[in-house]
Amino acid sequence: MILLLIIADDFTGALDTGVQFAAHGIPTRVVVDPDVDFAACEAQVLVVDTETRHLPASEAGGIVAGLTGRARRAGIRHIYKKTDSALRGNIGAELAAVLKASGCRSLPFLPAFPQAGRITRGGIHYVDGVPVTESPFGIDPFEPVKHAAVTELIAEQSDVPAKSFPALSEEDSIPQEEGILIFDAADPEDLRRTGRRLLDEDGLSIMAGCAGFGSVLPGLLGIASDTPRPIPELDPRLLVVCGSVNPITVSQLDRAESAGFSRLRLTPRQKLEPDYWESEEGKEALARIEEMLASNPHCIIETNDRGGNQPTADYAAGLGLDREALRVRIAGSLGHLVGSIFTSPSLGTLLLTGGDTLLQCMNCVGVKELEPLCELERGVVLAGFTYHGCTRSVITKSGGFGQESLLIDLVERIARR
Repeated sequence: MILLLIIADDFTGALDTGVQFAAHGIPTRVVVDPDVDFAACEAQVLVVDTETRHLPASEAGGIVAGLTGRARRAGIRHIYKKTDSALRGNIGAELAAVLKASGCRSLPFLPAFPQAGRITRGGIHYVDGVPVTESPFGIDPFEPVKHAAVTELIAEQSDVPAKSFPALSEEDSIPQEEGILIFDAADPEDLRRTGRRLLDEDGLSIMAGCAGFGSVLPGLLGIASDTPRPIPELDPRLLVVCGSVNPITVSQLDRAESAGFSRLRLTPRQKLEPDYWESEEGKEALARIEEMLASNPHCIIETNDRGGNQPTADYAAGLGLDREALRVRIAGSLGHLVGSIFTSPSLGTLLLTGGDTLLQCMNCVGVKELEPLCELERGVVLAGFTYHGCTRSVITKSGGFGQESLLIDLVERIARR
C-alpha cells in the first residue's frame, strides 16, 4: 500500500528525493508515468516524474491536478509536491494544482535545502549565500529563475494566495491562512521542527518542498527502517555523460579532465542533426567513442562547446530551432548515443547529469522505472534498473550539485568499494 506519493517535475529531482526514503530501507520506486496504476505498485513510497518542468504552466498544472485527484481518491495518505531546490519550473502552477485538487484549505511549502547550501530567510530563497536570482540559476540559458521572493514566484503563475512565515517551533501556533504557506529554514533542524509542528496539527496530508524537507520526512512519518538496502559493487570504469550547461558542472568536468579523464565534446551537428548516429559518419563516430572507452577507464562525453556554446546556438539558428527545440534535440541525441553503446563491453559505470539527459537515455533503452539505492554524495544518486532481464546501476546528478572535485572523488570512492 502506498503511504506517500511524491510528484516531481523531472527525473533527477524525482531520484534525489526518492533516495531520501530508499536510503532508510523504505521500499521506493521512481516511475515516469502520470497515469501510473497505484493499485499495481507494491512500494511504500512512489515517486512519479510528470516531466512538466518545461511545459506551459497551464498544461503542467492540469497534469499535476489529475494525478493529485486520483491519489486522493485512491486513499493515499500523504502527497508531497517535490519542487526544484533552485525554484526552477512551473512551481506556482503546480503547487496551486495540488492545493485545489486535494480540497484542502492550505498547502505548507518548505523550499529550502540547507544541506546543499539553499536556504529560505524572510521569504527570500538563497543559494550559497546569495539570492537565487544572483546565483548560476539566475542566468541559466534555458530556465533562468527570475524571482528570489518565493511569494512573487508563485504569484507569476497562480492566483492562489501565498504568504511567508518564519520556521515554526513547538510553541508556535499554526498559521490559519488559506492558500500556500511558505516556511523559512536555515538548517535541517528548522525543517524538522516546522514539519513536526505541521504534522501534529493537520497530519501533513499535502505538503511541498525539495529533497531538503524530503530528507526529514522518513523520521517525521515514522517509516524509517534500521536495515538500509545493501549497495551493489560498481564497475570502477566511469563514463560521465553530461547534458548540463550549469557552470558548477562545467567546473567539475574541467577538474576531471585535468586529472586524466578523456573528454569528448560533441559537435553541433552531432547534437542537432536528426538521425546523425544512424548515418555512416555517426557510426564511425560511435566506433571512435568505443575506442576511447576501451583505452581510458575514465571518460566524459558532453554537449558544451569549448569556450562557450555560441557555435551550437549558431548551428541551431541555421536549422530554425528555437530554444526549446534546441534543448529537446540535444537531449535526444545524447539518448541515442547512450542507447547505441549501452551494451558495449567497454562501458563501465554510467553517470548521467541533467534531468533531460537521464530521461532520454532511459527512453532509448526502454526503461521507465528506476529504484533509488543511496546517495554517493549530496544530490548524487545511485539507482538500479532492470534491462533485458539483468540489473544495472546508474549514477545520476542534477547539474547544480557537487563540489569541483566531485568526479575525481567518485572515482576514488567507487575504487575503494
